[in-house]
Amino acid sequence: MKKLLTIILSLILLILPLAACGEKNDGKIKIRLNEVTHSIFYTPQYLALSLGYFDEEGLEIDLINGGGADVSMNAILSGAADIGFMGPEAAIYVYTQGRKDYPIIFGQLTKRDGSFLVGRQSDDNFDYSKLQGKEIIAGRKGGMPAMTLEYVFNQHGLYDGQNITLRFDIKFDLMGPAFESGTGDYVALFEPVASDLEKRGKGYIVASIGADSGEVPYTAYMAEQSYIKNNPEVIKKFLRAIYRAQQKIKDMTDEEVAETILEHFLGSTLEQITAAVRNYRAIDAWMDNPIMTQESFNRMQDILENAGELQARADYSKLVDNSYAQAVIDELQNK
Repeated sequence: MKKLLTIILSLILLILPLAACGEKNDGKIKIRLNEVTHSIFYTPQYLALSLGYFDEEGLEIDLINGGGADVSMNAILSGAADIGFMGPEAAIYVYTQGRKDYPIIFGQLTKRDGSFLVGRQSDDNFDYSKLQGKEIIAGRKGGMPAMTLEYVFNQHGLYDGQNITLRFDIKFDLMGPAFESGTGDYVALFEPVASDLEKRGKGYIVASIGADSGEVPYTAYMAEQSYIKNNPEVIKKFLRAIYRAQQKIKDMTDEEVAETILEHFLGSTLEQITAAVRNYRAIDAWMDNPIMTQESFNRMQDILENAGELQARADYSKLVDNSYAQAVIDELQNK
């Protein structure tokens, strides 16, 4: 009898965590979504949350701020997250390491770098040549923000260790505070941090890295193959909510968008969020749909190669699956 009770108890303990990650008592399916950072750059995602699009799909999103692509990817691989939202380069790194159940990219949200170069003085006539001899806080080496920044600099004849100094030793979430405390001459920051520094007179936006780098699949949704295979309808529900938000934002003013997503950025004012939304719309930062093209995927690999971070080119067809996104688009367009 003791042995039977032990077996039953073990089964209960095994089932409990599985239930916690699946359907809840209210019938909604819980998805643990680990995002690389929390930024207005990802406005369509927060729009989908605030407008109830995920709720309408029967999904409950448990949003977790990873604070870096390495952390978000580890969350997927360890089973701590169901879906990861980060730069596609993270999936390439895992793929080239030979992992069998490597993550598959199934949806794209942003199509260019979302960081702005911030200096210590206002400069309406900024030119990249002014960076010569300067120290720039670039972010984590191997991360998409740092690599895109370096790519843009190289296009303007600026090279780390030759005529500029790039700082790769400061954690992503600490780049703004580090700059404010006196580190570096320039820093690459996302919104709303960039606009917040500018409003407080602690820094000034001088250039858009995204506008100068061209289109790249900057941030995307991914999950392990096993999760996608076992939850195809969940993936489509998730993408349906994202696609609806990508379409909805085109019909909204910057102020309307800011008012809608304000609840996700309580530390920022409506004015700051509106300014950030305006900045991202101005550089055409967001995708119209979740499909990732091969052309943009290859351009991203060009950036990785330029940074010396790519061991071998990855096969687009192995890492990207647009079938779920295409099915959702076809379905909603035919309604």
